Amino acid sequence: MNKLKWCVLLLCMQQQVQAQRTQFPDVLDIRYTVKDTGRVSGSFFSDNGAWHAYALPANNTAAGFTGPLLMDMKGEWLSGCIAQLRLYENDRELVLQQTDSAMRYYPGLIQGAWNAGPVKVNMQLLFSSNRTAILQTTIINTGGSPLQLKVQWEGKTALQRARLESGKNELRIGIAGTGHHFNIRYLTQQPWDIATTTGSYTAASNISLAAHASWSATQAQSFYPEYKEQEQPPVDFADAFRQNETRWNGYLKQLFSHMPFPASDTFRSRLAVKSMMTLLTNWRSASRHIRRDGVFPSISYQGFYGIWSWDSWKQAVGISYFDPVLAQSNIQSMFDYQDAAGMVPDCIYADSTENNLRDTKPPLAAWAVWTVFGTSRDTAFVSRLYPSLVRYHNWWYTARDHDRNGLCEFGSTDGTRIAAAWESGMDNAVRFDKAVMVKNGEGAWSLNQESVDLNSYLYKEKLILAQMATMLHRPQEAATWRRQAAALKKQIHAAFYDEASGYYYDRMHNGTLIRVKGPEGWIPLWTGIAPGKAAAATIKYMQDTTVFNTLVPFPVLDASEKAFDPQRGYWRGPVWIDQFYFAIAAMRQYKAGAAAAGMSAKLWNHAAGMRGNGPLHENYHPRTGKGLNASNFSWTAAHVLMLLADKQ
Repeated sequence: MNKLKWCVLLLCMQQQVQAQRTQFPDVLDIRYTVKDTGRVSGSFFSDNGAWHAYALPANNTAAGFTGPLLMDMKGEWLSGCIAQLRLYENDRELVLQQTDSAMRYYPGLIQGAWNAGPVKVNMQLLFSSNRTAILQTTIINTGGSPLQLKVQWEGKTALQRARLESGKNELRIGIAGTGHHFNIRYLTQQPWDIATTTGSYTAASNISLAAHASWSATQAQSFYPEYKEQEQPPVDFADAFRQNETRWNGYLKQLFSHMPFPASDTFRSRLAVKSMMTLLTNWRSASRHIRRDGVFPSISYQGFYGIWSWDSWKQAVGISYFDPVLAQSNIQSMFDYQDAAGMVPDCIYADSTENNLRDTKPPLAAWAVWTVFGTSRDTAFVSRLYPSLVRYHNWWYTARDHDRNGLCEFGSTDGTRIAAAWESGMDNAVRFDKAVMVKNGEGAWSLNQESVDLNSYLYKEKLILAQMATMLHRPQEAATWRRQAAALKKQIHAAFYDEASGYYYDRMHNGTLIRVKGPEGWIPLWTGIAPGKAAAATIKYMQDTTVFNTLVPFPVLDASEKAFDPQRGYWRGPVWIDQFYFAIAAMRQYKAGAAAAGMSAKLWNHAAGMRGNGPLHENYHPRTGKGLNASNFSWTAAHVLMLLADKQ
């Protein structure tokens, strides 16, 4: 390495280490007003795996923060502002006005400021645990005369099922029919006079403020989604703030240690931090039947209040850049439900009766485990998961290889066509339009077509399992995996590649290729299966502006197809960032790095939320860049981090 490069690297390392959360205000706009208790299509703040969230107020109608949003099987707003502050002097209300410039969302912290004449109010809210948020309020008398003030908190519940009762310096709110409780504890010495009515409360206390003096009070706001309350330890806000700041600055240090750019690179660093914050906001701690911490696909969409398997594999890779322990837990949360045959379910919920056991998802688990190991270097983690990964891998050949030819199909446990499509992860992809179900055995059904992406993933799994076996001192197993991989590599190319058109396609059991171009066709490049000529032909389509090189590149269906419908198509036209990542990585693997860089630039410049403080989306319109479907989507955030971390 020459001297100049060394100096640049040293400077980047210094800037990475020095990254502080105060450098990243408002990477996401989380201002929100509650108008519908069941509407969650916004951006919010949660942390530490808590099951409740908040937002900054979108207007000046209340001195306090929006929320909380309570999460379980779905999200519901308990209140528009459960802790609104009012101040009175001699029975006259001091009307608090919001200080716009002070309303901030930092990584792990929201804060706001209000004023009324000589009185200034500062609030900060952070999560001190996976059940408790801490609200610190400081009232400052900036004038030259002492003040006698009545401090009153008040709130109204937006849920008719809420039942309020008061205790000594505590308000308890139960949600009838759920067993959930939301509690507010007032952590100050002076007593609070708490009064409740149907759906509302007030908590008042009197204070004396000398000239130029301040007074602070702390609230602990706890949500218990387990149908039982947990004893919460005493909380000191100063200690909680220091721990929170240390943890989040630690995340930033870890994150930038994996990025090939310094924190001073404004665009890329803010996008990286936004992606990290998206993943951490979607983090849920163990609760009820979710046995360990995992990550929702999105806090901002009611249908995604659970944990999905291939989402978890992808999320874990992104999370490993800043919290390898959470990344490991995210993977293991799914393997907690692996069945005796080896199958991992599609998704799990806090209420396990809602778990989807009808299908699984594409086999990316070994890739996730091995990639996370690359950042954690935790051999015990690999050793612990290796037997489960082997069982999962072998399950595919037992339950999803109808004709026992060594090439697998997507399928379901109940014989339904819809569950088989879900198993592919590409629910309504055009390539499955003519597929029908065939029975393999008891509780095992397949589509009557073999999928090129599925078998390419299985090939990559064999290579990774060989690496794991080598590390775990199992040389014979490693040799077997490598031998199987070599044979499967040849079989995949022979079965799925069409020399005439120069692309990889799924095929029916009778050998007929399904000549519809989608992202499954570049997965053999990502996994390294394609020989040079086939790779070059595939990349030519990827660069063709009439096929995949749209304004935002790599839609999940050939743009010239009649069924191409990005706005309503889901897997029939939008750009999904996981498939975008596989495309970019595939191109780089086959020495098309310059073209790949150009494609990435189009994503950064045209896809909504990549710049500015808007959210990252589930998928994107390839011709406009509009964000589609769920916002604050975890696997988009994870793959953005993978793209940003690419050092090529």
